[in-house]
Amino acid sequence: MRILQLCNKPPYPPIDGGSKAMHNLTRGLLKSGHEVKVLCISTPKQPLELNDIPKEYRRATRIEGVFVDTSVNVVDAFTDLLTADNYNISRFFSPDMDIRLIRLLSEEQFDIVQLESLFMTPYIATIRRYSKAKVVLRSHNLEYVIQDRIASGERNFLKRPYRKFLAKQLQTYEMAVLDRVDGVAAISPNDAAHFKEHGTRTPVVTIPFGVDPDEYPMEKPNTGKAPIFFHLGSMDWLPNEEGIRWLLESVWPKVLRKCPDARLNLAGNKMPKDLIDMELAGVQVKGRVKSATAYMQKRQVMVVPLFSAGGMRVKIIEGMAMGKAVISTPIGAEGIAYSDGKDILLAGTAAEFADRIIGLHRDAERAATIGRNARKLIERSYSDTPIVNDLTAFFKRLLKG
Repeated sequence: MRILQLCNKPPYPPIDGGSKAMHNLTRGLLKSGHEVKVLCISTPKQPLELNDIPKEYRRATRIEGVFVDTSVNVVDAFTDLLTADNYNISRFFSPDMDIRLIRLLSEEQFDIVQLESLFMTPYIATIRRYSKAKVVLRSHNLEYVIQDRIASGERNFLKRPYRKFLAKQLQTYEMAVLDRVDGVAAISPNDAAHFKEHGTRTPVVTIPFGVDPDEYPMEKPNTGKAPIFFHLGSMDWLPNEEGIRWLLESVWPKVLRKCPDARLNLAGNKMPKDLIDMELAGVQVKGRVKSATAYMQKRQVMVVPLFSAGGMRVKIIEGMAMGKAVISTPIGAEGIAYSDGKDILLAGTAAEFADRIIGLHRDAERAATIGRNARKLIERSYSDTPIVNDLTAFFKRLLKG
């Protein structure tokens, strides 16, 4: 098959959850013998740097990017509010990107055009006009669910109604898009269920985030010492910052009262300065790290305190692949076929989260056992090859239909 992959940001280098989800599928499709052309938006936050991309990857994908300023603009956001457009989506549309897409579709034929995330759906009309390819939306998250959860947790009573309005507006758009594509590849069973509840006749399939387990070596567990707890994630994503501040304010003091020697390491891009400068017993905070894999290898228990996320958390899958025990909220672990108490530990309240941390701090062997079980889960259910096979089988069904 000839597949055009339209990405809302560069899939390479795979430095965050979204880019990793795109890159891993690109790699898997190429490995399966399909032709993949990558056209992406190059953003101020994540510009496409061709010189930093391996020659073989450039040759195989013919990757190219079009610069689009996706930065939040207050004036544009207010204008969209008045015109009922959704600013979360409209800021990803660019005439330059549209023109490049028209030229590409006029010059080449594709079997499938895969839209990576809801943010690429403004280009559906152009695709329909210039191509006979089947259009598949790969939904990384249910964006309106994230926005609605953020709105519910908004403390500013002036901002809360606005956020609620944006979430409702986004839901209307997101559900309407279902009838404009030929298929939806949802990243989790929960997301797929949400789409199906809408009553759409558009085929929906679950295609989770996958990894190559060989790329995530397991370190020999150091069961003789108390584990180091850690969180690694981009802090310019509001759900991450929200969760970490809750962890530090509501959970960690409870842990210290019973385990004063407990250690918590935090790292991530755009780490707020007040957190870096903070002095809290047992807590070490830094910004972006050179190697996420190296950072995770040196620590034992991942904490994922999320309350307004959606879709599937890539970092949890990666942590599990490395044999790390994970403590998460139920929302943070959404989309993963876990067994609570066996391959992950869930906690919905501050007291529960503290109890989970205290329990593993006192029982390093249990942390190691949960990590081993987590690795087995990834090998069984979240390896690249079967996931790519499921996606290509879905493509073939759409083409036959």
